[in-house]
Amino acid sequence: MPRAKSPLSSQPDTDVSAPQPKLSIRLDFGGGARIGPGKIVLLEEIGRHGSISAAGRALKMSYRRAWELVEDLNRSLGGEVVEAMTGGAGGGGARLTALGEAVIAHYRAIEREANQLAAPHFSALMHRGDA
Repeated sequence: MPRAKSPLSSQPDTDVSAPQPKLSIRLDFGGGARIGPGKIVLLEEIGRHGSISAAGRALKMSYRRAWELVEDLNRSLGGEVVEAMTGGAGGGGARLTALGEAVIAHYRAIEREANQLAAPHFSALMHRGDA
């Protein structure tokens, strides 16, 4: 989108619709164990829907893939992040454990704080390295 010129200046105005950079955080625990935005969104969707299957559908992934990611998180963290309940007349379901809720909260806090620290650098980059 072209930038409009300010009536008071020959410089173009800042395009407020330009996307602002954001960090994408991935935590590497060694041995191939990782937690990144995809697994966090999956946990959030499981919490929202109360179902691994529904969370997978919301994210356009199979139940099997969603379950594998949950199992990967369990192995990485040494505990269960989701408690799956067996089906029956009322159906099954799933809910986040205290560990699962803590993983989301800590990951989002790390992400938020890292983006706050990086904001001045992003601004400098967006203004062509005036740093």
